[in-house]
Amino acid sequence: MRISADLDKCEGLGMCEAMANDYFEVDEDEDQVTILDDSPPESDRAHVYAAVQACPVLALTLTD
Repeated sequence: MRISADLDKCEGLGMCEAMANDYFEVDEDEDQVTILDDSPPESDRAHVYAAVQACPVLALTLTD
């Protein structure tokens, strides 16, 4: 499983960080997400998937 972010779409709204701050961090100066760990363990799939789905601008992708 891998997390990726489309930084052209990202508006730094922080929904992902609010839901999974161990995987996402939003830089308030840049208004963009940083992925802290792009390869989470399978045991965190549901947690990370919920955070990816919470992105209102669909900037995040979770792939196998």
